[in-house]
Amino acid sequence: MKRIVVLVSGNGSNLQAILDACQQGRINGSVAAVFSNKAEAFGLERAREANVPAHALAAAQFADREAFDRQLMLEIDAYAPDLVVLAGYMRILSPAFVQHYAGRMLNIHPSLLPKYPGLHTHRQAIENGDDEHGTSVHFVTEELDGGPVILQAKVPVFSDDNEADVAARVQHQEHAIYPLVVGWFVDGRLAMRDDAAWLDGQLLSAEGHALD
Repeated sequence: MKRIVVLVSGNGSNLQAILDACQQGRINGSVAAVFSNKAEAFGLERAREANVPAHALAAAQFADREAFDRQLMLEIDAYAPDLVVLAGYMRILSPAFVQHYAGRMLNIHPSLLPKYPGLHTHRQAIENGDDEHGTSVHFVTEELDGGPVILQAKVPVFSDDNEADVAARVQHQEHAIYPLVVGWFVDGRLAMRDDAAWLDGQLLSAEGHALD
């Protein structure tokens, strides 16, 4: 049974989707632990309700980002994870952290990468008059939101949408595709090689797997 460690900063709805998929057998693995940089993150409560160890580290206790990440790596590695999953984790990761988990760390980002890395993606899509928006699951590299894309899901953007409308539509897709990609990795179907994503031995395009 493959072991997954999840990092959250907030509500943890994608964590919940992954917990549910593990429990239902759609992911052939288990969440070994959940970590947050915010003690009040509701994602930690989701972990406790699922009887998963939940840990919080406060940045204020550390001299710098590197020291925080060194401690986080120590605590994560105590659970011997096969995969580290970022699920709304809002800290920028140090190069040493990214390198330590290279090829076994996933993130989900609420845009159709490479469009709109960073924050406020829904607002940017609306302000730019986009008629479609979406979400991307990708491997994590040192480039912010820049690692190889594995899978994207698109949603329409309507002329009278506000940010909350678009966010809800995107989040619904996130809860579908993130557990799917985690399942691919756990089953040994997904890998990062030569700074690219490979599924079932096939090199994926820049947009990731074309999901019909």
